Amino acid sequence: MNQFSNGFVNLPKGEDDDTFLRGFLGRMLFSGDEVNKSVSVLSGGEKVRVMLSKLMLLKSNVLLLDDPTNHLDLESISSLNDGVRDFKESVIFASHDHEFIQTIANHIVVVSKNGVIDRIDETYDEFLENEEVQAKVKALWAD
Repeated sequence: MNQFSNGFVNLPKGEDDDTFLRGFLGRMLFSGDEVNKSVSVLSGGEKVRVMLSKLMLLKSNVLLLDDPTNHLDLESISSLNDGVRDFKESVIFASHDHEFIQTIANHIVVVSKNGVIDRIDETYDEFLENEEVQAKVKALWAD
């Protein structure tokens, strides 16, 4: 928990540091004495959850994530989905995880050397099922 108690985390007013952090880390699947473990003994997935927790607690206005579900078990991915959905600011991410994209994305951008496709207020499944859009995506990647 010392990873979070460094003065950079903005805690809600009136909230005890220890109580708030234990509750937050509990939602990120760290329970009991696990919150006091040294980062050096954590698994890869646990380290990812610690980094994501710290990012979410910093009160940033943008999260930039590159394949955030890599190295996470299903329970951790579910917790990550919940945390990112609850994040009220902007999230920019690249992912190969269909369910993560479907549950998080509401603005899809495809970028290639031949152009850009920008789709707003469309789920990932709607994006994939839209034949007109998929024809444009295919054309973007044609050489």
